[in-house]
Amino acid sequence: MVFKKSEINAILIILLLLIFSVITGCSSPKTSTAKNGEPPVSSSSSAPKEIRLGYQVSPNGELLAKALGLLEKKYPNIKINWIKFDSGRDVNNAMASGSIDFGLVGTPPGSIGIANKLPYKVYYLHDMIGESEALVVKKDSGIQSLKDLKGKKIATTFSSTSHFSLLGALKAEKINPEKDGITLLDMQPPDIYAAWKRDDIDGAYIWQPTQTKLINEGGRVIVTSKDLSKKGIVTGEFGIVNKEFARKYPEIVKGYISVLDKAVHYYRNKPKEAAQLLSKELGLSPEESLKTMKQIIWLDASQQKDFFGEPEKPGKLAKILKDTGDFMAQQKNISSSPDLATYQQALLSDLYK
Repeated sequence: MVFKKSEINAILIILLLLIFSVITGCSSPKTSTAKNGEPPVSSSSSAPKEIRLGYQVSPNGELLAKALGLLEKKYPNIKINWIKFDSGRDVNNAMASGSIDFGLVGTPPGSIGIANKLPYKVYYLHDMIGESEALVVKKDSGIQSLKDLKGKKIATTFSSTSHFSLLGALKAEKINPEKDGITLLDMQPPDIYAAWKRDDIDGAYIWQPTQTKLINEGGRVIVTSKDLSKKGIVTGEFGIVNKEFARKYPEIVKGYISVLDKAVHYYRNKPKEAAQLLSKELGLSPEESLKTMKQIIWLDASQQKDFFGEPEKPGKLAKILKDTGDFMAQQKNISSSPDLATYQQALLSDLYK
């Protein structure tokens, strides 16, 4: 059969169109978008060159993971940069400026960050705070109870879990700091320890390891966050991750959760060895370190779902953050507290289906 030139040209055009459609069908990206309107990122996306972690010196799983070098072992080809912060509000500032990828905050600064629409999501609840935060007073201060704080100088770190607990404790006893002449001083933990040694303050509501240092320097505990939790004043520490980082590297977030889970189980199986490692981080003896580690409730990955809940069914953490946000709004730390749904949407609950 002999084809005319015009017929041959028509056949060639059809063949070229077929080839082009096959190529573009294989290589073109999907146009679907994620729930937040951003294009989805494949879980196989390239790993970052560096992971920047904003940590605090708290006797929990993250600090133990750091001491064990677990993240470095999991990602040997990624630069792991641990950046120390003294409080959650400093972590919030760092997250707002984009200088860290992961961070650790307590429930009050976390509720403030979500209310102020800082660019992060909550990915892990490290612990619930118990005796690891407490009001410590000087033995010669004459303070025997909260009612004896009138006319005294008490230090804490504002917008922190300790500040939240102190205000909650005073409110429960119907004590008004301003009317009752209590001077509340905003200080970071290192400054609190220095002020204590100079006799500039009568007491401090603070976390470990500073709490133990104050006790060793002639302090006694009046009330702990464990006592307050029985009255509904609940505090905890959780991990936050930059939204864009979580979107680009979801597998890294999951990988870090597995690292934290491993650290928690290391502590549960080898508490003395874990305390030995954390003693260097905390600046306490191994015995003192183990005591502080027992003062918080360490949570592993299997316990997260109950706290994170689901988008349509908020878990315990969203409710804790909402209650905290409401309290912080009353204290004028934020202009208003968002609704429960907003706090739930700030949690990466899909990680714990």
